[in-house]
Amino acid sequence: MPLSKNIRQRKNELRAVYKRLRVNCPKDVKEELDKKLTTQFLSLDEYKKCKTLFAFVSTPIEVDTSKIIETALKDGKRLAVPKCRDKTGLMDFYYISSTDCLKKGAFSIMEPDETLCEKVIGFSDGLCLVPGLCFDCQGYRLGFGKGYYDRFLEKFGGISVGICYSRCIEKELPKGIFDKNADILVTDKFINYTRNVSKRNDTYEP
Repeated sequence: MPLSKNIRQRKNELRAVYKRLRVNCPKDVKEELDKKLTTQFLSLDEYKKCKTLFAFVSTPIEVDTSKIIETALKDGKRLAVPKCRDKTGLMDFYYISSTDCLKKGAFSIMEPDETLCEKVIGFSDGLCLVPGLCFDCQGYRLGFGKGYYDRFLEKFGGISVGICYSRCIEKELPKGIFDKNADILVTDKFINYTRNVSKRNDTYEP
């Protein structure tokens, strides 16, 4: 069922707002926020206990995941990153042993070189890092509109973690029936446990 015109229009309006906010963020401010977010994520018990981390290689306006990727490899995690399969919103994950396994792919995003990497075939567990331009307190996200992660999270059986700047949090986002929320929301200022995770809930109301 397609999104209603009102929901789609509101999402596009919010995308424009948060893209502009991120593009205009001073470099030194972004670097400080990225450090805080990285520390918050790596402090999670769910990260410390996971054997497999599904991460993403960040673009300039996203939360910088380079330190998370570097740390996960040093910590001996099995690290998998996505590769867009086509323009219909489908992607595959591949295990990487180092950043040397990456090459520039679709949308100029660094992706795994499938000739060097093993394709992931099981998604029943693990910890998945989920990107987004904006999240709300329930873990629902606003991405770039391609639907890659919504489709992936349909089949993912592990724990999902949305990471986002606290300045990019809405109290409630417009959502359709196919939108999936993250189990945990991590920002530079707070952590929310939203669903399916039997932990404390450090709730935050913007």
